[in-house]
Amino acid sequence: MKGTLAQVRSYERSVQLLMVNQFTINLGFYMLMPYLAAHLSGTLGLSGLLVGLILGVRNFSQQGMFLVGGSLADRFGYKPLIVAGCVLRTAGFATLGFVDSLPSLLAASAATGLAGALFNPAVRAYLAADAKERRVEAFALFNVFYQAGILLGPLVGMVLTGVDFQITCLVSAGIFALLSVVQIRALPARRADDTRRREDGARAGLRSQWRLVFSNRPFLLFSAAMIGSYVLSFQVYLALPLEVRRLGGDGEFGTAAVALLFAVSGLSTILGQTRVTAWCKARVEPDHALIWGLVTMGLAFVPLLLATAMPVPRDGVGLWLFAAVPPALSALLLALGTMIAYPFEMDTIVRLSGDRLVATHYGLYNTICGVGITLGNLLTGASLDAARAAGMSALPWLCLLALGLACAGALYGLHRTGRLTAAVPEGVPTTA
Repeated sequence: MKGTLAQVRSYERSVQLLMVNQFTINLGFYMLMPYLAAHLSGTLGLSGLLVGLILGVRNFSQQGMFLVGGSLADRFGYKPLIVAGCVLRTAGFATLGFVDSLPSLLAASAATGLAGALFNPAVRAYLAADAKERRVEAFALFNVFYQAGILLGPLVGMVLTGVDFQITCLVSAGIFALLSVVQIRALPARRADDTRRREDGARAGLRSQWRLVFSNRPFLLFSAAMIGSYVLSFQVYLALPLEVRRLGGDGEFGTAAVALLFAVSGLSTILGQTRVTAWCKARVEPDHALIWGLVTMGLAFVPLLLATAMPVPRDGVGLWLFAAVPPALSALLLALGTMIAYPFEMDTIVRLSGDRLVATHYGLYNTICGVGITLGNLLTGASLDAARAAGMSALPWLCLLALGLACAGALYGLHRTGRLTAAVPEGVPTTA
């Protein structure tokens, strides 16, 4: 951990602040969101349909507006969008704890989603710009702070929600309010030498930005190939917990085994990300690291596939081990695959953008992968239901294994044809 902190200190102040910001953003977000559904259905007594609608609006407003948020960041600068997103999330989270009417809940939920769409592309583009040639290592460190917030947030939220959900909302909103103030005062403004403008100084309109990004075919192909990585990594929250519950039940053991999944995923990233990235950078080409990351994520489901060929113990320690160990191994391999791929993935987006309209590219990339996650989860859920109905417990894990290998194959094809090193034409407008 000391080595990680030393690496962080080796970057300039803006990069350090962006990493701490991301930890704080995730801390505030994950201390509230895992408990929102229970508040809506329990305290407010809303139906499952309305709970799903409110949570769906948050997700849609974020995924659907990533492109807009990234485009605005390129047009007006990264810092204003980061601050605006934090201010908006402050208002949204504060509102969620104190309103009970459906229109107000929908508005607050939409605001929290839009906030993420405003600051997420801007943070990544800002980090890539200020880290310069060290951006692969910077994104590795960024992922450590990102996962630390995810790991700690639910624990803090569990304590606060045990007292009162309104306290959770107020503390979370307070975190984002404080973060807004810190960024206004401490986040450096973009320097002139960091912002490459066109020679005539003109700024492209949003339509022009979108047209140029959508015409960047290597970037679009890369985005499509990487969808599978997000579908696979999301199974830590979907297929793996469901498998644990199916075998271990919904009691205390099932709850502990699900918590183990999240702990394995988060702690392995916090402890191993920088070492994995340093090893890969010293020995593997960036494109090959991406491919091997996807292969590892696909192979993450082999432990569960092998478990389906074994008889399920009836009870006792044997059943507990059977329910907990294969999913935990899968979570560990998914985390390892993500550690291998993520820093090079973020760097590849910058390379494919030609270092121009970087936030817009990140925004579109997030939208494409977000839509892919939604569709992938629907198909994964359908395969889980079909497997149970047909008595073919191996089916979901075979499908996920095939998805990982197929996406790795797609990346290999892009690498062989030189599309992972292509850049947009010189005429593309620069970030502003």
